[in-house]
Amino acid sequence: MRIGKIYRKGRFGLSIEIFPPKTPDGGKVLIGTLERLSVYQPAFISCTYGAGGSTQNRTVEWCLHVQQQLNLTATTHLTCVGATRDELQQWLALAQQSGIRNVMALRGDPPEGQKTFKPVDGGLRHANELVTLIRNVFPEMGIGVAGYPETHPETPDARVDLENLKRKVDAGADAVYTQLFYENANFLDFRERYEQAGIRVPLVPGIMPITEFARIKRITSMCGAVFPDDLASRLEAVQDDKPAQFEIGVEHAIRQCRELIGQGVPGIHFYVLNRSKACERILNALGLDSFSDHG
Repeated sequence: MRIGKIYRKGRFGLSIEIFPPKTPDGGKVLIGTLERLSVYQPAFISCTYGAGGSTQNRTVEWCLHVQQQLNLTATTHLTCVGATRDELQQWLALAQQSGIRNVMALRGDPPEGQKTFKPVDGGLRHANELVTLIRNVFPEMGIGVAGYPETHPETPDARVDLENLKRKVDAGADAVYTQLFYENANFLDFRERYEQAGIRVPLVPGIMPITEFARIKRITSMCGAVFPDDLASRLEAVQDDKPAQFEIGVEHAIRQCRELIGQGVPGIHFYVLNRSKACERILNALGLDSFSDHG
């Protein structure tokens, strides 16, 4: 199903994000993860795309696994990093020929060693340009884009960040998927400003369950997500006890998701880091009925 049709008629869209593993063992783990999460019938599973297309073949392979082995919808990521306009079109043609009908269109992070993003000669500078390219050349593709409830780290302020997001939507995006966050109040404030700005496509919150405090601290420091002081204190108190960290993180995610569903979000996008246990716990706690009408 294309992204543009997922959230119609009040359907709830559960989606899950994975990344191409680097090793055969990682591949085995991911296959097991996908098999366990497939029972929840997500609206789609998205697969990330390395800088400069460094994982592009594996991204296609995993998308095909999702569609052919699990009979689920796959969404490929695509970034502007290290690619010319022609190379991006070639990649999109490959995705389309492979039966992939959804793209998560992102600018992408600067390559390692670069502090700021610089397009290659003949490349694209902003995600809205990538959305325009996809919509013009592959008009039937479903397109998702990223939103930042606590603003993008490179953006000077929330107003400019929202203007940038509106450009992506106006260029043809079908839905917005947010960066991870741990303070629901920040998402709800962002949603209010989003609606006031006249953005009408579905806004889907992104949730990354905390399974290991040190790892999440690294991730939040890179993306600028706010970490609640009380949650940090509880996790620091058990920093030598990984099972306890897992339990605290999962319970926090369950509370987040319950509140968000109560606030009428159109879906939830889970960043699962190629592991299923935390996501399974959360979905079971929420009740399968919450996800029964997204099909």
